[in-house]
Amino acid sequence: MPVIFAASTLAAYRPFLVLIAAVAFIIVAITRWRIHAFLALILAAYLAGFLTSEFSPASIERLPAAMRADAKANSWVAAVELTTVEFGGAAGSIAISIGLASIIGLCLMESGGADKVVRRFLAVAGEKRAGLALMASTYFLSIPIFFDTMFMLMVPLARALRLRTGKSYLLYLMAIGSAGVITHSLTVPHPGPLAMVDNLRVDPGLSLFWGIAAGILPCLIGYVVITWIDRRMEVPLRETPGASLTDLEAIASRPEGELPSFLWSIAPVLLPIVLIGCGSLFKVLAGYPGAVNLLGGPESFASLASGASLIGNKNIALLIGTAIALAVLARQKQLTFTQLGGLLEAPLATGAVIILITAAGGAFGGMLRHAGVGDAIKALATQFSINIILLGWITAFVIRVAQGSATVAMLTTSSIIWPLIDPASSLPLPFHTMYLFLAIGFGACGCSWMNDSGFWVVSKLSGMTERETLRSWTLMVTVLSVCGLILTLIASRLLPLV
Repeated sequence: MPVIFAASTLAAYRPFLVLIAAVAFIIVAITRWRIHAFLALILAAYLAGFLTSEFSPASIERLPAAMRADAKANSWVAAVELTTVEFGGAAGSIAISIGLASIIGLCLMESGGADKVVRRFLAVAGEKRAGLALMASTYFLSIPIFFDTMFMLMVPLARALRLRTGKSYLLYLMAIGSAGVITHSLTVPHPGPLAMVDNLRVDPGLSLFWGIAAGILPCLIGYVVITWIDRRMEVPLRETPGASLTDLEAIASRPEGELPSFLWSIAPVLLPIVLIGCGSLFKVLAGYPGAVNLLGGPESFASLASGASLIGNKNIALLIGTAIALAVLARQKQLTFTQLGGLLEAPLATGAVIILITAAGGAFGGMLRHAGVGDAIKALATQFSINIILLGWITAFVIRVAQGSATVAMLTTSSIIWPLIDPASSLPLPFHTMYLFLAIGFGACGCSWMNDSGFWVVSKLSGMTERETLRSWTLMVTVLSVCGLILTLIASRLLPLV
């Protein structure tokens, strides 16, 4: 009896041992051995598979028919092939969106469109509220642009503002960082939110609307914290590589005539948001007979909904935004198609690396799911009655602190959490699934420290020391993360939307 009990206990906790071993491997591989994140994640996915004693029939069924016999006979073969399948699935769901978003980001930078948007926000807010203007413009511009790129884009403007005002450099830096990290964690087409949309089976348009709306209040609270830190901590304006103070003065004094119009500057960002939202709106209206009749009846509504579904598809919407961004850049700089093609090589190369890392993270999360980690956590959560929103946030936060990447934390956590809410095997949630999306996103953005590439982007591009970055940036994103959790918990109780 004791032997049987010991064996059954070991079987019950085996998925947690797999999780601990795999995450520990990632931490050591990335932080100690300096292995590239893509390779570390793929190796961790293999490790999770090799440590799994056997795979369920449902897992084997995900493999190509020609591989199933070998996979049934050899669990290590199954682990390798399942990793490949999960990698392909993750890459297929995010690759086009990330590639297009990379192009939009380049065009906004090179055409001067981003500079134009920031100047308009500053003109409305005034110099006294320059920090809020930077936060608002970054929040808007960073929806389709990756965090590292956005910070590179906006830091020269923060430094130029510091030259102009003579104060509040840290406030400007953190205003940019807080807005950028929120959209990075909550809005499509960023890779982490894209993966969560796929893993949690939520609508991309709704996730975009919810992510934008839910991030506003934590950002404003973060701004209060940033202001408090700025009053107690002076960060001088230092020379940084590739951005001399002379260059910054040139950015600040760039003539308006060299920039595109405000309308064309915001169109590549605003139009995809509107189109994706339109596609989601028709899905919602389909459940209301009054709205269907108002739009001409079932046949007319179906025709309109079909068109909205096409242009509201995230890839098509981003493709339209990309076409506008390229046209603005070509017109602004008088570029030929050949010259445009040459400019696109760098952002597409960056996007390709992001796709590889994101897909590898998806493979890792998938292998944890095949290893039974999700089911084990579900059993534990049921046994101890753990709030699933809190569980999602804690899991994402711990993985983020452990291995650094917010994207990997979102990928892994959403893969682990899905079995807990899968309608095929679980009771319906007492609130909308989107609250889990938000909780995981907020958890993944917290406590950025020295194992996070974003930490070093902020530190090196701003000219801050590591100690200054820890006291400001790390503290700020943790406040944003906790505020986001509290907001999500409250909203899920007051407005469950089910």
